[in-house]
Amino acid sequence: MKLLLLHLLVIINIFYDAVLGNKNIAHQESQPNKTNRRVKRAWVWNQITTLEEQTNIPYLIGTLHSTKLHNDAEYILQGEYANTLFKVKENTGDIYGYEKLDREVKAQYNLTALLVDTKTRKTLEPPEMFSIRLIDINDNAPAFTKESYNASVPEMSARDVSVTTVTAVDPDDPTVAGHAKVIYKILQGFEHFKINEITGEIYTQTSYLDREQKASYEVIVQAKDSPGLSGGFSSTATVIIHLSDINDNFPTFTKKQYIFNVSEDLRVGEVVGKISVEDIDEPQNRNAKFHFMKGRYEQWFQIKNNAQTNEGIIILKKPLNYESSDNVFRMSIEVADPSIDLRVAKQHRPSSTAEIVINVLDVDEPPEFSSPYYVFKVKEDEKQKSIGFVSATDPDSPKRSVWYSAKVSKDDPIVVTKDGSIYIKSLDRETNAWHNLTVTAEELGSPTKKASSVNVYVNVLDVNDNAPEFAEPYAPRVCENTANGLAIFTISATDKDEMVPGMKFTYKLAEKENNFTVVDNNDNTANIIVKNGAFNRDVAKFYFLPIVISDNGEPSQSSTNTLTITVCKCNEEGEFTFCEEALKSASVSASTIIIILCSLAFILLCVLVAFLILRRMRDNGPLMLVKNPAEIHEQLVTYDEEGGGEMDTNGYDVSVLNSVRRNMVRSKPDMEAYPSLYAQVQKPARNGDMFSMIEAKKDDADNDGECLPYDTLHIFGYEGSESNVESLSSLDSGSSDSEIDYDVLNEWGPRFKMLADLYGLEHIEEFPY
Repeated sequence: MKLLLLHLLVIINIFYDAVLGNKNIAHQESQPNKTNRRVKRAWVWNQITTLEEQTNIPYLIGTLHSTKLHNDAEYILQGEYANTLFKVKENTGDIYGYEKLDREVKAQYNLTALLVDTKTRKTLEPPEMFSIRLIDINDNAPAFTKESYNASVPEMSARDVSVTTVTAVDPDDPTVAGHAKVIYKILQGFEHFKINEITGEIYTQTSYLDREQKASYEVIVQAKDSPGLSGGFSSTATVIIHLSDINDNFPTFTKKQYIFNVSEDLRVGEVVGKISVEDIDEPQNRNAKFHFMKGRYEQWFQIKNNAQTNEGIIILKKPLNYESSDNVFRMSIEVADPSIDLRVAKQHRPSSTAEIVINVLDVDEPPEFSSPYYVFKVKEDEKQKSIGFVSATDPDSPKRSVWYSAKVSKDDPIVVTKDGSIYIKSLDRETNAWHNLTVTAEELGSPTKKASSVNVYVNVLDVNDNAPEFAEPYAPRVCENTANGLAIFTISATDKDEMVPGMKFTYKLAEKENNFTVVDNNDNTANIIVKNGAFNRDVAKFYFLPIVISDNGEPSQSSTNTLTITVCKCNEEGEFTFCEEALKSASVSASTIIIILCSLAFILLCVLVAFLILRRMRDNGPLMLVKNPAEIHEQLVTYDEEGGGEMDTNGYDVSVLNSVRRNMVRSKPDMEAYPSLYAQVQKPARNGDMFSMIEAKKDDADNDGECLPYDTLHIFGYEGSESNVESLSSLDSGSSDSEIDYDVLNEWGPRFKMLADLYGLEHIEEFPY
């Protein structure tokens, strides 16, 4: 009916335009001479309207009207979709549409109308722009901005609480008969929710929405256009409404009694047991609080609340003991949730209680010390004594015996006996003021060998057994022309003993006669004062000032410390220009001097004893061989030989070889002058006399019993048993084949003079022995 009415209006409009246009044309033609005024425009229209979505193609849209139309004239269209969507009949001006048009795609088209002469193709009318406007029909349903909606509202909310808003849009023309006006309606879920039909806002309908009964609701909302008119289009959307949880349920125990069996060796702070409750709220809204109501719990147990697990955790506060009467505990516990708003709670606050039973179980426990740690104090001068003891007992009913031990080395100054006594050997506070050790107590006869440990601390108390000394190695300097009475340096002292408050050091000279004097400042320091000035570096460049430093301990200790003062050259301003290096041992204590003197005396005594032994050996006669010459094998003491071969390491005396080596490297002026053991033999004039000369030397050597033979025939061909080395003797080789420089024999002294003469010849003839 509505669509028919719209079509009727359009037809009336077209008819009105046609009649009015024809009337104007006829009126102008019937009075051609009424006026000579030129008409500027002969077009009598500027807009054409037509309905969208017409399907009877082609369909008439409108007609062009011009007063200058004649038989040789035609209409032409130009502009948007001209001659495609829109076409005109040339002789009548009727415009037709050739496709279905959608206002929601394009609501208006702009074109230009021309009237041209068919022969000359000249325009008879100026171009006229006009528009074709589409008239809307209700052909679109409202469309929701989302296919589905998700919303949430707290459970147990009051009525008329806003949940969410849905929106639907209709693309039709909102100015035509309410085509784009949308109203909303809930088709499903209206029992619990309602909607504003104009704005689309959804509200709660009831105040009893319980998440624990139903967590979410599906609401179907309808959007419909053209309200109040028959027909129209509609669409629907689904809204999922979730109920968010609130803390509206009380926690309750799942059991009436909880029993825990706990070993007696459970440590303080550890968990005895966990108590769970039931709470149907979500974890973030659970706030169970546990507390004891009655029973013996104050000293032994406490309960903590775990918000993450909604549990009650029982913690041990005091050690358990099965052997005592406290080995079974009974108590009542209550759980509540103080954060619940009773105005929204679905039930009254219940009184949820349960009974807790804790049974203490027996275990074999290690010995228990009487103290968590032990501290003993002892003076450092005390030795070989007992300073105390540790004690531990078996807490179990057998009451086994206990023995003690400690991991210490053999040289450790502290010893622990099996009965727990602590013995000290010798302690020095300056070495270590505290000694820490761990003592272990173990049960005797226990199958599990239970043991426990305790820390023992031994504090070594100070005794004044160290003398004060210079605080640092001082090296004072003084100018040659320093005036008398001038303080040139300040010294201080330190003490290895404990520097207790009130410790005082005093200073004084060990010798009265000196170029300097010491003035005690009574503040543990002293000044060095020039007593006899005007020093002469040519007389003395260093002055040694022995100073006695004493403390006020019980007993008092003192030491003599030597201060080395260097005399320097100075300029007129008193600045040092040249100083010798001070002696390194500028400060030597009396104890150090005594140690040095004792060491020197001991060394002198050793030297004296060695000298007397050597003197006695020399007086008793020459050194004789104690071995059979056949056992010595090869002792080339004169040639610095290497011995009797690889397999003979006992046939020669290394000290003899070393003495020869030392004599070889000594220069002639350093050699000790001594007479030759053998008579000097003149070099033979002829080589033929060499045989007789060698025979004479052999007889002298064989008959000489005062020293070792320096050359024997039997050693040159023997290298020891099982030796793979050939003979090292040079008697079978000519001197011309040797690369050894025998001129060195001239540096060995008179004993090797003959060999030097023999091997120094340019040519040696071979001859038989």
